[in-house]
Amino acid sequence: MGSTEICPCGSGASLSSCCGPIIDDPRAAMTAEQLMRSRYTAHVLGRWNHLWVTWHPRTRPDLVEEDGLRWTGLEVLRVESGQEGDDAGVVEYRASFREGRRPGVLHEVARFRRRAGRWLYVDGDVLES
Repeated sequence: MGSTEICPCGSGASLSSCCGPIIDDPRAAMTAEQLMRSRYTAHVLGRWNHLWVTWHPRTRPDLVEEDGLRWTGLEVLRVESGQEGDDAGVVEYRASFREGRRPGVLHEVARFRRRAGRWLYVDGDVLES
């Protein structure tokens, strides 16, 4: 990961100072929003292992594979709790993608929990955009 490459999560920061360190070590996510942004970035970069290890073991699939989508943008709409001292948090976001030539948007209200000091994605409700 280049030190000056802009992070795909839309923060405007460099990948090396934003989601890059969290993708390399998920324990670095201090908030639910940081973990959610790193999971989006993992989709963009094809870092499927990051998605698997940051998924709560109670709800994660046996295997996380390429989804065939080209992710093109992230917009965080709302964050509830999920800060450094919290045990749970909610992040509502819209993630734009292309499937072939067809554009689409994933609008999700995602739930996160802290387990053993680490933020994990639990599940979410997909909304119509």
